[in-house]
Amino acid sequence: MLKINVGIIGFGTVGAGTFEVLTTNRKLIRDRIGAEVVVKRIADLDIESDRGIPVRPAREILTMDAMDLIDDPEIDLVVELVGGLDRAREFILRAMEKGKHVVTANKALLAEHGALLYRSAREHGVGLAFEASVGGGIPIIGALKNGLSGNRIQTCVGILNGTSNYILTKMTQEGLPFDRAVDQAVHLGFAEDPPTLDVDGTDAAHKLAIIISIAFGSPVSFNRIYREGIVAVTPDDIRYADEFGYRVKLLAIAKDLGDKIEARVHSAMISRDHILANVNEAFNAIYIEGDFVGPNLYYGLGAGRRPTGSAVVSDIIGLAREIKAGARELTPPLGHALPREEGIEIQAIEDLITPYYFRFSAVDTPGVLSRIAGILSEHRISISSVIQKGRKSEGPVSIVMLTHEARESAAQKAISAIDKLDVVTDKTVVIRVEGNSL
Repeated sequence: MLKINVGIIGFGTVGAGTFEVLTTNRKLIRDRIGAEVVVKRIADLDIESDRGIPVRPAREILTMDAMDLIDDPEIDLVVELVGGLDRAREFILRAMEKGKHVVTANKALLAEHGALLYRSAREHGVGLAFEASVGGGIPIIGALKNGLSGNRIQTCVGILNGTSNYILTKMTQEGLPFDRAVDQAVHLGFAEDPPTLDVDGTDAAHKLAIIISIAFGSPVSFNRIYREGIVAVTPDDIRYADEFGYRVKLLAIAKDLGDKIEARVHSAMISRDHILANVNEAFNAIYIEGDFVGPNLYYGLGAGRRPTGSAVVSDIIGLAREIKAGARELTPPLGHALPREEGIEIQAIEDLITPYYFRFSAVDTPGVLSRIAGILSEHRISISSVIQKGRKSEGPVSIVMLTHEARESAAQKAISAIDKLDVVTDKTVVIRVEGNSL
């Protein structure tokens, strides 16, 4: 029986999970491929710590030299799981130069340097697969490249960061302030300390860049995606959103506008009735609409040793099948044999048109609401609903509004003018509303 040798670089959480899946389900995987997948080498700077699964014979398999693994002529496929940018890029490019297929879970590297890696894979005639880079155990990459490949993707809205979703869930269900919810997420191991890339939208933007690149057929750098985080969201905003019939989520959004793509990551209000509004804790979900298939939802654990290891192994199996079949030309990394030569134009955030939620902090005196409404009117922003709570103690009060659809540039100019009023005591909180498009 054909034997396919695999080398794993990085034996941390995901590396150990990948090895566990390959070992535990070895016979199942062999039967599905018709070939034996063998982990020949594992490279890591720490080869002494117990990963909870035996590696035998350890002396032959474990090494601290990643380049020695890559240069091994018997290894057919290299799995990069070290994360980061520079070292990981060097490992992947070297493996491709050696004619080896590559599997990676490195979302940041793909989002920032994907074009280089995709080009290298094509030039060296090797496969590059990255199912685990988005959504952990959710098979969204395979769905876009294969299951939905006959469709023009019209809309993609995702909860792509489990840490932020966990924090917002605790703020919603238990009324915790942001800092306490973060502390709980860190304590339970759902977040790094501090979880900057999670709560500022960077992690979700990395993943959205990969989704857009596959859905629309050309590499997109995450630096072109507008992103905000959830730091400014308070339990008050979540409570007011509920009064209006919404939930607050960190959403990654991409929409096909015909001549350009809408691409953005930020906190957003979504109807309580929408299925994404009920994705809680550390779970991820991706809602997709195709022109023929209609709405699809993909839901599951977005991180963790076993779910992410499962996704890595799915890529190993996919490439192993192509190796066994003797494919003369492998499936391109983005699933497009003829990528868009003109690239993808991203709509400027200033041109976004959407409803808005505004929360103003103002002194409790007559005429404040009319002054705020007057400025909104000057910028052609019409009010849909208003909540104005009476003062319970000395100090400012909150005036909360939902607007009809307005242009982002107009909303920002109006808020800038309102924040300069002598009756406004703090910076206005702005949350965009995802409404009619879903």
